[in-house]
Amino acid sequence: MRGSGGGLGGLTWTQLRDVGCAGLEDAADGWGRASNRADAARDRIDKQLLAGLTATQEGEAARAAVGRLRALSRNFQYIYTECGLVRTTLNSLAQDLRGSQRRLRDALDDAAALRFTVGPDGSVSYPEAGEDPLTKQKLRGGTASGQAYPVSAPPPGLTGPNPLAAKAQAVADRIARAVSEAAETDTRYARTLRNLTARDGLTVTGAMWADTSADATAVRALTADYLRDAIPRDGTAAERLAWWRGLTAEQREEYLAVHPDLIGNLDGIPATVRDAANRDNLALLMGRLEGLDDDRSRTMLAGLRSIDEQLRAGGHPPMFLLGIGDEGNGRAIVSYGNPDTARNVSAYVPGLGTGLDAGFAEDDLRRARDTMVGALEYDTSTASIVWLGYDAPQLSVDDITGNTDVMFTGHAEAGASAYREFMAGIEATNEHENPHLTAVGHSYGSLTVGQAAQHDGGIPGVDDIVLVGSPGTGANSAEELGVGRGHVYVGAAENDPVTRMPAKAEAQGLGMGALSGASVGAALGGPVGAAAGAAGGAVMAFVAQDAQTAKSEIWFGTDPAHEDFGARRFRVDDGPHPVLEMGGVRAHSNYFDPGKDEESADNIALIIAGQGRLVTGQERR
Repeated sequence: MRGSGGGLGGLTWTQLRDVGCAGLEDAADGWGRASNRADAARDRIDKQLLAGLTATQEGEAARAAVGRLRALSRNFQYIYTECGLVRTTLNSLAQDLRGSQRRLRDALDDAAALRFTVGPDGSVSYPEAGEDPLTKQKLRGGTASGQAYPVSAPPPGLTGPNPLAAKAQAVADRIARAVSEAAETDTRYARTLRNLTARDGLTVTGAMWADTSADATAVRALTADYLRDAIPRDGTAAERLAWWRGLTAEQREEYLAVHPDLIGNLDGIPATVRDAANRDNLALLMGRLEGLDDDRSRTMLAGLRSIDEQLRAGGHPPMFLLGIGDEGNGRAIVSYGNPDTARNVSAYVPGLGTGLDAGFAEDDLRRARDTMVGALEYDTSTASIVWLGYDAPQLSVDDITGNTDVMFTGHAEAGASAYREFMAGIEATNEHENPHLTAVGHSYGSLTVGQAAQHDGGIPGVDDIVLVGSPGTGANSAEELGVGRGHVYVGAAENDPVTRMPAKAEAQGLGMGALSGASVGAALGGPVGAAAGAAGGAVMAFVAQDAQTAKSEIWFGTDPAHEDFGARRFRVDDGPHPVLEMGGVRAHSNYFDPGKDEESADNIALIIAGQGRLVTGQERR
């Protein structure tokens, strides 16, 4: 496959005037039809052939057939993407050339109105005009040669006295500028089109996808005025949805082919559209990362590949890829069930240590799926989303004391804004008049949800909030979360250390006491005395500070499980004791797992299905 750019080297104004932009658009339509046919073929393979084969056949032959069909699907996806890039490049070329043609024709019209003659080289001849004050004779006519970008206007004394001379010069410059712009346009587009090539053979390799990623980047930069600048990235979710619905089918196809990264991550765009765009962008991201050899790229690539495998495997409930990206620690938003058609929609925000890696693709996606499966028992019109749309603090829960990021709210505040925009998009695209939306936050993710809920207007559309394994939300009361205390649900395992993090004042007292005690002990008894002094000073300072701190206060405000907070605490398993049972922090990770904490998982499912009144309660702290 090869894009062809008919060169305009040595372009003249007559050639620019006569360029057939409609012919370029006809060629673009042909590439568009090829792209659409490839997309339809891929869709048939994925949704009919593969789905039927995996559902009815087993054994080595079936697995081999599945492998070949998936490779064929990937080939069609490659054709779809590359042909789509050629189509958009040609359409954008036609638009840019039309602009140059319009400016040329305006200049020619002005020349004709002034009775100027335009020569083959673009020079403009003007007739006699005006009168010599001494001889009373008409001033001679002349010819002006155009400059595309004149450095400066000539001094008055150097211009001809004929009053038409300056007007002719201006027209000639405009003609030269239009021709120069068109030639520059042609050079840029020809270079890009020549690069839109495919290697011989029937196998699409990782290197070819890496090349396609580079092609897409080049086309996006080239066609910014044609497509990207029209995307309402600063609009509301409702405005974005209206914009998308107002596009023609051809315009939508072009946006999906060239800007899957923007359309797929644009809140307010329908879920099926975002899913299609993000699946294409996923292939481009994997292709680009496959060409890199650093730890971050390898880690992220493992996560992307796992998500890709799960998407291609299909199954029930169906998966929708609502967001994907490689910024920061990575972005991924996956829904089980269609959030546009479901009456009940939940969006779970993971916390500490979460990034786009194999662990996220396995563990956090499973949590969303388990929640969906559980909720289906109470209402079949349900969708469950895992939302990694922010940079959660890194390091594992086992190393909280050494993680300065998790001690502050910066990541949560940044994530809160993005989460609110996402939920506004879910509310805008949902087809039900009054859908039931639930915000779910785990660990540091509960702080992110809490911060989002405390914004003016709360979290758009959200009716219920679920907080599990929470170190606090930054709020002093459930009333501050905007849905009413009766709609804030809290799960806190007794052996989950994150839910019992000390208040900041207590932690500061502990540290200062240890430092002071160590100083005194070192003066009296050397290293041994320093150690003993540190321990004693820490205990004494903690006790003193604890006496001044409310019992309900933990690291990020009031403990959501405490009676002072006023939320509804639902029953969860205590989990293994971190010391006596060598449980470490396992109690922090069991809330969604029906195999490890069936009652917690069932309570979460009830809330998401809109039946929170049926949860089993647990006494508040």
